[in-house]
Parts: sequence; structure tokens; C-alpha cells
Amino acid sequence: MELLLFDLFALIVVASSTCVVASKNPIHSVLFLILTFCAASALLLLIEVEFLAMMFIMVYVGAIAVLFLFVVMMLNTRLAEFHLSLLRYLPLGAIIGFLFLLQMYFLLNSDLTPTPNHDLITTLSFQDWSVHQNALTNVESLGQLIYTYYFFLFLLAGLILLVAMVAAIVLTVYKRKGVRRQDIYQQVTTDFHKTIYLTTHNSQSY
Repeated sequence: MELLLFDLFALIVVASSTCVVASKNPIHSVLFLILTFCAASALLLLIEVEFLAMMFIMVYVGAIAVLFLFVVMMLNTRLAEFHLSLLRYLPLGAIIGFLFLLQMYFLLNSDLTPTPNHDLITTLSFQDWSVHQNALTNVESLGQLIYTYYFFLFLLAGLILLVAMVAAIVLTVYKRKGVRRQDIYQQVTTDFHKTIYLTTHNSQSY
């Protein structure tokens, strides 16, 4: 059953990634990109890599892909101009694709080094001793490593993020001189006596 699900999600990844490149509408391409990331997260869950699967969903789908979708929807992109600009890069893409297929051909046809004592490997039943020795999940293992061996680097990364956040706030709050700004409190609390001023004009005859 797991092998069938793995093949199904792998087929979805290949098909959706092909549709990302082949789709003429940029919005459809972004939607197929989201489907690709979701299927890849399902593949990572099947091989018991839960942390990377959650990161794929939160970072790529929740932040980057949704940002791409909003940007593409807000921009007035004309499909005809997009199609013409795409045809401009078709020769370069064909050359890169040919080199990639040529590399895959030589890689698959190359002679592989035989494994020594392959008879023992094929005759004995394979036992995954890591499952019996270490029953921790992927997230628990990463948590133990981060808070024990790499706690200094973890604190340093948090400090760098804190400095970046404080710098962004300082740049945003900084007020330049000579710029007219609205005073919301003064506008809300205005009344008749504060808005109309009576002045006297002394006329002089020359």
C-alpha cells in the first residue's frame, strides 16, 4: 500500500511540475506549483521525514507560493506578450534540456561497481536495526540535536533574526524632517472653535 501511494504521489509531482512549465496562464502555473509542493510533502511523510514535510507546507506553500499567486493576480499580465517572451528563450531551453538528457543517458548506461559479498546481501533477510535501536521520530531527533549539540548556533541564529527585526523597525519608525504627516488625534478632536479663526484686518489709507 505504501509503495502504491509513493508511486501515486511521485506521478503527481512529475505531472504537476510539467504543467508548471507548460501552462500558458501564470496563475495556473502557481497553482500547479502548490500542488507539486503538497505532493512532495506527502512523499516526505511516506519516508518518515516529518520535519521537512512540514517545512515544505509552511515555507514553500504557505509563504512563497501564496506570495507568487498574489503578485501574479495583482499584475496585469497579458498572455500574448508572455507567450512571445517565452518563445524567445526556447532555443536556450532546448539546449539545456538536451544536455540534461545526454547526461542522464551516460549516467544510466555507465558500468556500476559491483558490491562485494553480494551473495550474503541477497540471501540474508534485511533487518533495519536503526528502527529497533533508535525509536525517536525525525522531529524528536532534530530537537535533541538543536538543543544539545548545536544550541550555540541556534541562539546565534535567533540573535541574527532579532537584530534584523530591530533594524527593520528602526528604519520604519525613523521620521524625516520636513515631511507633512497627518495627526489623527487632532483631526478627530476638532470642533468649531478650533477650525474657524476670526481675525481683524486693519485697513490703512494711503
